[in-house]
Formats: sequence, structure tokens, C-alpha cells
Amino acid sequence: MSLEVPDIRQLAEEAGIKEEELKSVLEASLLQAYCKFPDALPIARAEVDSKRGTLTIWGKQEEDGQETDCTPKDFSRQSTKIVRSALRQLVRHTEDEKLFGSFLNRKGKLVTGTVQQDERDKDNIHVAVGETEALLPKREQTPGEAYTHGERIRVYVVAVSRGLKGPEIIVSRCHPNLVLKLFEKEVPEMSTGAVSIVKVAREAGSRTKIAIKSNVEGLNEKGTFIGPDGSRVRSVVSELGGEKIDIVDYSEDPASYIASALSPAKVDSVRILSQEERKAIAFVPESQIRLAIGKEGQNARLAARLTGWKIAIQPSSE
Repeated sequence: MSLEVPDIRQLAEEAGIKEEELKSVLEASLLQAYCKFPDALPIARAEVDSKRGTLTIWGKQEEDGQETDCTPKDFSRQSTKIVRSALRQLVRHTEDEKLFGSFLNRKGKLVTGTVQQDERDKDNIHVAVGETEALLPKREQTPGEAYTHGERIRVYVVAVSRGLKGPEIIVSRCHPNLVLKLFEKEVPEMSTGAVSIVKVAREAGSRTKIAIKSNVEGLNEKGTFIGPDGSRVRSVVSELGGEKIDIVDYSEDPASYIASALSPAKVDSVRILSQEERKAIAFVPESQIRLAIGKEGQNARLAARLTGWKIAIQPSSE
């Protein structure tokens, strides 16, 4: 005995999903429901005929192996519920896949969202981005930065994965690449390849150093990043809540690169101790020692991270 089912083609078309996908999910769901009947045959399959608008449960008798119609008489009401449930499930899955695909392409990029506070999750910040919600976990937040409900913020997409309740998107406010992407928005010369950021060393909320270089002879690379009256760098600093940014000239020459990386301190000279171990000594005027090292060693630490060299700092008099 076959049962009537709603117009599968029409349902699929209205929901914006493929007919075959809906049919497949329906058959799996109907078979699962049939198997719960006490007299269900162990070998069975569900068939949805979208042309006739019917569903049939076919089962094999163990004795002769013949396939017969074993659709339960009282299956009609249950099947209607299953059709609705399967449709909702497939629509939700399709929407989730679309969101997942769109955000997978945005991994490693900058997105703008609205802060959504959740009283049940005080450590993490939820950020509404378009039709979905991203998570700004505690580890990806900038120390000391406050996030107000309804505030618009820019975040860096660090991870996109499939979760039980749809796409899981992790975003960051402390990632070094957030600074790089903010400069890409402010410096059009980066998109043309005229200038580039070689490396970023960051202690979020406090200080960042970026190493830049020009790919066009005669171009003032620092000027392109600073902008007219400092407008470009000021815009990035504002987005980062006042975080200090040192713009450093990149050089293939380690000594020059190290000297530049220790700015704003003045460096008299740099001695390379070992190329293999990447060790060097920077000699600075006595009056510049504290500036070169920085508060709690921050300036020297960021310079070392930026250049990839172990840098000892000594007064020039020695």
C-alpha cells in the first residue's frame, strides 16, 4: 500500500534545494521511522516516487527473498511529519553549507561585524557578521580592549569549520595579520604591489612593528604608509584603540634591518656575531639604551621577533 506525499518537486523548488537531495533525505528518514515498527522487516528500503506523489516501503521476505510492499497502514500521519522535518533539515543544511562556503573564502581576511553580548558566555564575544555569528574567544581578544553591545568592529577571520549547529567562525582582534589587513584598506599602493609589508611583530593593545619595503624605485614607502598629515597610520591606530605602531624599513642587509627595527631608538652600529645562529649586537648611545630596550624589554623583544635575530644591546662607549 503506497501513501501519498506532498509534491516533492514543488517543495524543493520553493525551498531552493535540489529535488534529488530532498528525495534522498526523505527516503532515509522514512526508512528510519519504518524500522521502529515492531513487525518491520530487517531488509527494507523506502521509495519516494515524485512523479506519482507516493511513498512505498519495500521489504524482502527472508523465505523467498522477494520484495513486497510492506508500507504500514498507520504510516500516513507519521510520514507527513517526516516530510516536514526532512524539508526543514535539508533547508537548514543547505543554508549552512552556503554560509560555510562564503566564509571559507573569507578566511584570512578582514570582516566587519556587530558585537553581540551573551550573558551566558561572559568570556567570549559573539560578533554578528551578515547572516551568521562569529566567535571572538578570550584568547583572540586584545588585552584591555572593551567590547560594547551593538558596537561595529573589524575582525580577522582565523578559522572556519563545520559545527553541529552550522558553520563555526573564529575571529581575532589580536592577530598580527589584523594590522596588515587594516593597512591594506588604507594604503592603495599595497594592492598595486608598489609597496608591501614584509613582516609584522605585535603585542596587541600595546605596540606593533611592521617591516615595509618599496617595489618601485624612488617611491617613499614610509610616506605611503603614514599618509597625508599622518592620516593613514592614524586611521589604523584608531581602529586598534591607540596601539602604537612603528613603521620599519626592511632591508636584506641584517645590520641595517636590525638598526631600523630598534626604532624609535637611534642605533650607532650593529655587529653581526653569527649568521648561522642569527646573533648580533646593536650599539646605541648611552642616552638611548632605555629607549632601545623599551618598557619591560618590549622594544627589543619586538625588534627580535620582527627580524628573526637575537639582539644584544650595548652602549656605544663599550
